Amino acid sequence: MANFAVITGASTGIGLELARICAEEGHRMLLVANEAELERTAQELRGKGAEVETLQADLSTQEGNTALLARLEPEQVDYVFANAGRGLGEAFLDQDLDQIRNVIALNVIGTTEFLHGIGRKLRQQGGGRILVTGSVAGFMPGSYQAVYNATKAYLDSLSYAIRNELKDTGVSVTCLMPGPTETEFFERAGMEDTPVGQDDSKDDPAMVARKGYDAMMKGQSGVVSGFMNKVQATFSGLIPDTVIAQMHRRMAEPEDG
Repeated sequence: MANFAVITGASTGIGLELARICAEEGHRMLLVANEAELERTAQELRGKGAEVETLQADLSTQEGNTALLARLEPEQVDYVFANAGRGLGEAFLDQDLDQIRNVIALNVIGTTEFLHGIGRKLRQQGGGRILVTGSVAGFMPGSYQAVYNATKAYLDSLSYAIRNELKDTGVSVTCLMPGPTETEFFERAGMEDTPVGQDDSKDDPAMVARKGYDAMMKGQSGVVSGFMNKVQATFSGLIPDTVIAQMHRRMAEPEDG
């Protein structure tokens, strides 16, 4: 019987590429997102012979996570891709407070609820693999992206901590930490008019997804995708945070700012 994978944030970007990889590997899948594009993604993968189900759910809410965990209850879950997330640009004091709440609700609270529930399930099963989409943004103070970077710092830390707690259970946890990637992220975060949003050298989401998938399958603790992102991650522990915050500002401040 084929392995079963659940992918959140599966309709676009890195999540879509993870779904394509799972289809290539012959896994059964449950794709989860809160977007109409979800069914289009499912149809694409079914056209390639993949066995795909979908669940449209808002994972920033307790109701969405409850529905997802209930759907997974009868399944033997082999692979979990906790990828759903949301970005937000602009200066912190200029950001809309409701949008700030939405980012925290999905990236922090929703992902925590999902990992808590699915982690318990995998521990009870006695095995399984989890890939959490964190970010190199979690290593640096995110001027003009402050809330997003803070949520990713939380997820990076949470992933490594859970991994340690589960080390004798047969459940592995891997943190994928991409840098700027060529996805819809910058448009949705309102960052199209920033240097990083306009940069043509952003990473290919298919490459990022493959790096994460392979690291998860090897049981690695984490992986930073892209050479320059690895350099950036390394120096983030050596350069004062005040300097890193200024460097980040040069990337993320709107050009009319």
